[in-house]
Amino acid sequence: MSPRITISILCLISFLTPASAQDAPTGSSSSKAKQKNEQRVKPSVPASTDEGLYRNPEFGFTYQVRYGWVDRTEAMQPADNDPSKSRLLLAVFEHPPEVAGEGVNSAVVITVESATTYPGLKTAADYMGPLTELTTAKGFKPTQDPYEFPIGTQTLVRGDFMKERSQFTMYQSSMVMLRKSSIVSFTFIGGSQDEIDELVEKLVLPASPKHR
Repeated sequence: MSPRITISILCLISFLTPASAQDAPTGSSSSKAKQKNEQRVKPSVPASTDEGLYRNPEFGFTYQVRYGWVDRTEAMQPADNDPSKSRLLLAVFEHPPEVAGEGVNSAVVITVESATTYPGLKTAADYMGPLTELTTAKGFKPTQDPYEFPIGTQTLVRGDFMKERSQFTMYQSSMVMLRKSSIVSFTFIGGSQDEIDELVEKLVLPASPKHR
């Protein structure tokens, strides 16, 4: 099964580029510029949310977006927007990626793609190989092997990663589930593992069929 670049990884690559100022130097001038830009940005959430609650009727899950986070879902859609390929469902950030800032710009990216893209893929765990390869190619290191992670009555496969920068450490957790012949991936970026756990807690999945 050869890996291909998914939308979730593409979004994170864009998110981690110098343009997003993740490595912006500290200092009063940088801080003032950040504050000035942030004052011009009004808090926003995806159009498909109700008071910050993103609902996905196709797969039945919801995600509570943090107040004040900005939505870049539409802006990060691929140019061809081919529904037969990967689809970006949600991309929200603590502050605009295009605005210079200090430290980690926390984010949540949710995508879906057809499982037929990966011949031989039978379980969510099979998808973690390509995902881990692409993530480590961007400088992240796995903190442990992929493992099963329960959310409500469902069990996903989760991979945890970290990337040390000059002045801070970035943490990433990606979780995967197979539904309706589709791969749904949830990726969380934060400045600490505790923050990652807080972001994950805002994800609510529907009850699995055996619990209905």
